[in-house]
Amino acid sequence: MNWDDLRFFLAVAAAGSLSGAGQQLGVNTTTVLRRVASLEDDLGARLFERERTGYRLTTAGEKLVEALEPVDRRLSALPRDFAAAGGGAEGIVRLAASDIVAASLLAPELPSFRRDHPGLELEIVTDPRLAAAGAAPRIGNPLKDVDVALRLARPTQGDMLMRKVGEMAYGLYAVPAYLEERGRPRQMADIAGHDLIGFPRSETPLGPVWWFSRAEKSAQVALRSSSVTARAEAARRGLGLAALPCILADADEGLERVFGPDMLGALEMWLLARNDLAQLAHVRAVMEFVVEAVKRHRGALEGRAQEVMELPPQSRPNH
Repeated sequence: MNWDDLRFFLAVAAAGSLSGAGQQLGVNTTTVLRRVASLEDDLGARLFERERTGYRLTTAGEKLVEALEPVDRRLSALPRDFAAAGGGAEGIVRLAASDIVAASLLAPELPSFRRDHPGLELEIVTDPRLAAAGAAPRIGNPLKDVDVALRLARPTQGDMLMRKVGEMAYGLYAVPAYLEERGRPRQMADIAGHDLIGFPRSETPLGPVWWFSRAEKSAQVALRSSSVTARAEAARRGLGLAALPCILADADEGLERVFGPDMLGALEMWLLARNDLAQLAHVRAVMEFVVEAVKRHRGALEGRAQEVMELPPQSRPNH
């Protein structure tokens, strides 16, 4: 067996296509096809079903992925492990988060983080595959290429430290001009006939995604997009009622809240880190930074008008 063929196999399993694997590995699709075929010949097993929509793992392919995932994860982490060998709260930490979390939650806190940790270089990765709403994909571990991830759903993989740090509430928003023309819904039944801006059909039905799937039965869908930024801009252009995170839309003076999280719900926010990396000082520093950022912005995240403030302890009167 040519052991390097396993790398091509994992790339196809993660991408679901020859072209996607080729882009990831920097080779053409013919090379990927040849290496996968070579591996199948060596193992005497068919690893993929070739379908019109892409490459789907067979039962044998699933078993091979299960065997290779721990090895692939450790090899991918070796450069970061060696870089962190010096100890101390210094080095490079890669953090996966959604665009909105990165811009609305983490970015405002970065100046103080930088002052406290001048020797730590933070890379925020906004690849939606690493921080999307919904269950983490079984193929392509969410911590394969990053040290810490802040996901918008409870993860399914093991071998990692997991902590729920908060919730991101959603509401339904529109511009005043749209509401004046089409009317302001007061309850769920009033959605009938309105134009909605929401999620793709492939999104996992959690919280606001589940609400949208019910609402669209009596309304018109003007736009579906996995991009929060695209949905917000469509709402600003008067395209319809948009399902948006409260931390983003409440701060937009051009948008009005129609329904709040009491109706649309919220997505859970989970902080993940590899168990071994979580023991390193510089990784712990980033994890603590994320936890504290969520605490300070909890009011905005949960869609409440005011930030949650910790009350000072009341002094007891002297007797």
